[in-house]
Amino acid sequence: INQDNGTREALKIAMACSKNFILAGIIQDHAYYDHYVAPNIDLYKVIYIGSFGPVERNRLLGKACALLHPIQFDEPFGLSVIESMTCGTPVIAFDRGSMPELIENGKNGFLVNNVGEAVETVARIKEIDRAYCRRHVERHFTVDRMIHEYIQVYGMIL
Repeated sequence: INQDNGTREALKIAMACSKNFILAGIIQDHAYYDHYVAPNIDLYKVIYIGSFGPVERNRLLGKACALLHPIQFDEPFGLSVIESMTCGTPVIAFDRGSMPELIENGKNGFLVNNVGEAVETVARIKEIDRAYCRRHVERHFTVDRMIHEYIQVYGMIL
């Protein structure tokens, strides 16, 4: 939880949509958390559950309406985006960094430019086929595919 990950913006999106917001993860910037996040935690609509392991993460992501990913920097990959789609959960992300490489707009999530656009897409999230989210990861982000492509690159270098 820090400014770069867009926690404040994710809160704004969820609150504007009157959606429950479950926040999970490590607090990396305590001043940011205390100023922008903690005042909104009410244990009813906005809940902070801390950090936990992969089993609980998968259960939580698998039941989520969507993962909000309003990043504030040009993220080079986005592991949480892949983890979400692996669970069949679509992603609403700011169109920055690697997000266009991970998200097929309108198919496994939505790419947006600001909080207002994100709020609009929350109402459309049911258009996304959750099984497609999972298939997208299986086609593009498996260990076997990574190994195959590394071998191809090594072959070209040799």
